[in-house]
Amino acid sequence: MSDVEPPELPRGIALAWGVAANPQRGPKREMSVEKIVDAAVELADAEGIGAVSMAAVAAKLGFTPMSLYRYVTAKDDLLLLMQEQGTGLPPDEYRLQEGWRAKLRTLFEAQVIVYLSHPWMLSLPITGSPITPNSSAWIDAGLDSLADTPLNDAERLAVALSVTGEARWYGLVSAGYIEQSRASGLSAAEVSAQEAALFDRVISADEYPALRRAIDAGVFTAEDDPFRFAMERIFDGVEAYIAGLDRGAAHVSDAEWIGAEPAEIAADKKLREARKAIRDAEKALRDARRLERIALRDAHDRLERSRKRD
Repeated sequence: MSDVEPPELPRGIALAWGVAANPQRGPKREMSVEKIVDAAVELADAEGIGAVSMAAVAAKLGFTPMSLYRYVTAKDDLLLLMQEQGTGLPPDEYRLQEGWRAKLRTLFEAQVIVYLSHPWMLSLPITGSPITPNSSAWIDAGLDSLADTPLNDAERLAVALSVTGEARWYGLVSAGYIEQSRASGLSAAEVSAQEAALFDRVISADEYPALRRAIDAGVFTAEDDPFRFAMERIFDGVEAYIAGLDRGAAHVSDAEWIGAEPAEIAADKKLREARKAIRDAEKALRDARRLERIALRDAHDRLERSRKRD
């Protein structure tokens, strides 16, 4: 048995789990952590996360900011509790699906809806795993979906996190397009058409040949959903990996990854400076090639004019 004392829960996490000490004074009957969080979420849903402050939430509830601080002692704790409420619980219907793939697909779709319902959540910084009841329930649901597979525990977590990550990315981009549509008064299709027209104007076949081919193929106005396509291909890869395990293949360890780079190395100052020098050199090379193409076109034009004069 270890003699090491477990770490004390930060107040925000303790509040989320309902184990924080209650305030000793204040308008107890009229105020509660739940009412404070409800008011903050309503503000964020209506006006965005920038509208949420302790003063604004207090005003919405008809109290002073100091009254709130007796219940939620820091804005960061309030943001954590807002995220917890916005996240909610995963849908029970995932349990009714047949097979891990259908279960994870149900969780993916549900997470996308969470982000589209509360887009302000996408603005909250990621400072680590949110150790709160609802967020934990989503991780548990992802792991449970993979319980009958031959994946080991670490692999199940990796797959569950990939679903969450893809859902967040989907929500981030979709929320951006929705906001653009709202602000411009254009429909989603019109926003896509406008974006395609801008790409068409600035992307040349000389400088961006692959992107130019994609534009000419109409990828930016196509009705296909690239995010669901990507999620399904991730599932294909997991399915192929599981099939290999069923045939007796060994589990792949992190040590076998090619090009893996620890965070400590990526953060090295001299390495960052070297990579910045590479980016600067690449930019200078792109600029030089652009000038070369312009000069080459001008040279052809001058030669053509000279031939016509002769």
